[in-house]
Amino acid sequence: MYVRIGYDIEFDLPADTPMLLMLYTHSDVSHTLLQQDYVRTDPPLPIYTFIDGFGNRCGRILAPAGKLRIWSDSIQLTDGSPDFTNPDAIQTRVEYLPDNTLPYLLGSRYCEVHPLLQTAWDLFGTTPEGWQRVNAVCDWVYNNVQFDYLQTNPDKTAIDVLRDRTGVCRDFMHLAITFCRCLNIPARYATGYLSDIGEPLTEAPMDFSAFFEVYLNGVWYPFDARNNKARLGRVLMARGRDAVDVALTTAFGEATMTKFTVWTDEVFSPELPAELPTPSNAIYNVR
Repeated sequence: MYVRIGYDIEFDLPADTPMLLMLYTHSDVSHTLLQQDYVRTDPPLPIYTFIDGFGNRCGRILAPAGKLRIWSDSIQLTDGSPDFTNPDAIQTRVEYLPDNTLPYLLGSRYCEVHPLLQTAWDLFGTTPEGWQRVNAVCDWVYNNVQFDYLQTNPDKTAIDVLRDRTGVCRDFMHLAITFCRCLNIPARYATGYLSDIGEPLTEAPMDFSAFFEVYLNGVWYPFDARNNKARLGRVLMARGRDAVDVALTTAFGEATMTKFTVWTDEVFSPELPAELPTPSNAIYNVR
């Protein structure tokens, strides 16, 4: 199955502004692209690229004052399977966890583990360990938090979500991640593309979508407390401890977003259409 992925984003900048871009597919999945997901800009700018400590592909630019357009358009080849699931996955005892999973048991900016320890064990302490316990966490968050674009803010943490019972996809994930960490299950935040392939049609605009991954029996598995089901056409872009580590654009100065369009669509040809032509003077990523 071919999935066309991309975005078209514009900013107004009152002054020259350094920017950090995390707008690539993750290094773990970039090999599945039939056409490389170059980040393109107008005006054309050199982009210095690097891999951060979480394996995320990142870019740095110095954007001049004025209008800035950033876009990408590529094709991913996938086998058409939904998110990988394994209801028999067991939980690894903390003393046997690999060293690199331990940071995902600790509290972070949006995931306050210690204050929610007792709540997590009261809610889920009697559920079977492993996959079923994580699934119980997702069921609870899905059934008790209402999705609402108007009921979130950049400072909203897991404690706030538990209190308010509202938020957007990142808020759902922060609460689920925190509960999992409280239950000694390593959990990390992830974001990327999520298609509507196989889902009822909706008029809501496409957006990037948060999910999370948990470590069970030697494997990291994707979970989604917002949709609470395995989905087709999920493409990982970035992962980290929480949303702090995966901001898709960070401007070190004033920047007003004036356009934001994302697409994740099944297509029946590995060739890109011509809606987003590459300008002849485009400057591609440099190292």
